[in-house]
Amino acid sequence: MSTAMLTAKDIQDMLQVDRSTIYRMAEAGRLPAVKVGKQWRFPRDRVETWLLGQHNAASPLPVSPAGERLFPHNDLASLLPLDCVQLIQDAFADLLNTMLVVTAMDGQPITQVSQPTAFYDLLTAAGNGHALCQEKWQELSQIPALEPRFAPALAGLLCARAFVRSENELKGMVIAFGVAPKDWPPPPEVTTQLAQLWGVDPVQLQTALESAPQLTPSEQKRALVTIQRIADILAHIGEVMRES
Repeated sequence: MSTAMLTAKDIQDMLQVDRSTIYRMAEAGRLPAVKVGKQWRFPRDRVETWLLGQHNAASPLPVSPAGERLFPHNDLASLLPLDCVQLIQDAFADLLNTMLVVTAMDGQPITQVSQPTAFYDLLTAAGNGHALCQEKWQELSQIPALEPRFAPALAGLLCARAFVRSENELKGMVIAFGVAPKDWPPPPEVTTQLAQLWGVDPVQLQTALESAPQLTPSEQKRALVTIQRIADILAHIGEVMRES
C-alpha cells in the first residue's frame, strides 16, 4: 500500500512555521521529505513519527532538528534561520559569561538557552520551572523603556532584554539573565522559602545561587550594549531573509 504524501502547505499548517523554513529543513534532511520533480512531498507516516519524537524528546522546548521551535506564538521564528541564530547566541554568551536566549514577545523561547547555569538547570528540572522563566521573560516586554537595562527577576538575579524589531514592529527579545546582583547570595532563610515555593532542594538551590555569574559594572554595561547589537543583527538577518 502506498504511503500518503503531504504537501508543504500541509506541513506549514501542521507546524505553524514559514514555508521557507520547511524547505530549508527538507533540503538539509532535517525533516522527512522526498522530491517529486521540483516539488517537495512529505510521507505522512514518517512525519507523524518524527513529530512524536519531537514531543517525547528530553529537551524541555519542542524544537525541530534544525533548531526551529515548533508551534511558535508569533512570526519571529519564521523570519530567522534559527540554527544560525543559535550559533551567534552561543558565541556571544561565551564572551559575556552570561545566559542568553531569544524569545517571542510573549516570552516563549525560540532558541535554546546558551550558557545555562546550575540555577537554571535546577529550576527548569522542577515541574513549573519553564513556566516561571517564561513569565519573567514576558514581563520584560512590558517595561516601557526601549533601551536594555538590568532588573531583578527570579530569586533576585538580574535580567535584561533588547528588542528585535522588524518593519517598525517589536517581534521578539534577546535576553541576558541569571546575573548575580551586588549583594549576593541571598540569606539562607530566603533560599529555604524559595526552595519550598519551587519544590527544589534548599541545599542544591543555595549552592546553585552561590555559583551565579557576577559581572562588574563595566561588564554589565558591555552585556547591555551587546544584547542590543545581537538584536539589531537578528533584525537585519530577518530583513534580508524576507527580501530574498
